[in-house]
Amino acid sequence: MPPIRRYCIILASLVPALWFSAPAAWAAADNGTKLYAQHCAACHGSHGTGGVGMPLALPDFLAAADNEYLRKTIRLGRPGRVMPAFRQLSDTQVSAIVKHIRGWAPPGIPVPARDATPVRGNAEHGKKLFAKYCSACHGHIGEGGQGTGVTFSRPRELPVLAPALNNPGFLAAASDAMIKTTLMRGRRGTPMQSFLKQGLDERHIDDIVAYVRTFARHPLHAARSVDDEPPVIVRESPYDMDKTIEKLKIAIGAANLRLIRVEPFDEKFFGKDKEDRRHVTVDSCDFNFLDQALKIDPRVGLFLPCRFTLTEQDGKVRIMVINPKRLSAIFNNAELDQLCDKMYHVYVNILEDATF
Repeated sequence: MPPIRRYCIILASLVPALWFSAPAAWAAADNGTKLYAQHCAACHGSHGTGGVGMPLALPDFLAAADNEYLRKTIRLGRPGRVMPAFRQLSDTQVSAIVKHIRGWAPPGIPVPARDATPVRGNAEHGKKLFAKYCSACHGHIGEGGQGTGVTFSRPRELPVLAPALNNPGFLAAASDAMIKTTLMRGRRGTPMQSFLKQGLDERHIDDIVAYVRTFARHPLHAARSVDDEPPVIVRESPYDMDKTIEKLKIAIGAANLRLIRVEPFDEKFFGKDKEDRRHVTVDSCDFNFLDQALKIDPRVGLFLPCRFTLTEQDGKVRIMVINPKRLSAIFNNAELDQLCDKMYHVYVNILEDATF
């Protein structure tokens, strides 16, 4: 088999999840229906009924969300909250998606105009009201519901996860008027009820809006930069392939990972005695860690269990493993960041021990 083809296969095995970060150059059309299907439907549902993401077709949402809110949400995303920032889309494409979403509004619901007038309220009183009426769903400091929105990582009784209000993406996109309208109307089809029906008056609602706006001074999350993080962690071994494999197995055991298998990478493609033994994969797993990570974000299954790839070229052996920090930023889930940082250090320690 030509060497270049083998290396292409090996690289494919190392970065199974990096397709998330690839620019969607193929989505150049300005057809809102197609663009929504390509970029939004997987999370928000093909008809806007929700899933991992919030439902967008709710009449109360469309009555409160102006087009600028939708545009900024697409552009900025929600740092640390799964919703990515779609900076690669053109303004025309973003507008086409907004128009498609707006098409779900029932007849008689006009497009709300952008109202940038700040709401005047008592933020200190609003803090007390937020603790009483909002924090049970949106978190004590507006951090939002935990999980990704899929059943495995959220309580089954919750039809949707409460969005994070203490988030730079939300705070930049939402006007005071939109937040106030949402509190007054509620969101039928979700646990969010009208605060007027709960006994609050407009002055109380203004106080809550004023408190939510104070979150902008210290937002919880910032976009995680991966500019300095390579997609793959690589170490060169001073030993031959057999010795490196044995040292790697010992290092894996010392890190409390369970060894799953050791096999030539292309054995599954060509069968025994035809594989290239200069390219070997070593699979291992910490099953407690895997269970914990899957509960936070099931998408980690794309790069777990842990796979180390060994290659030998010109008498030199290298060990490679995908960089969890890079993937953590791609997944845009702050809850997952700490686990991916921990996994990164485990990988580095294993590589250092195996090549010492």
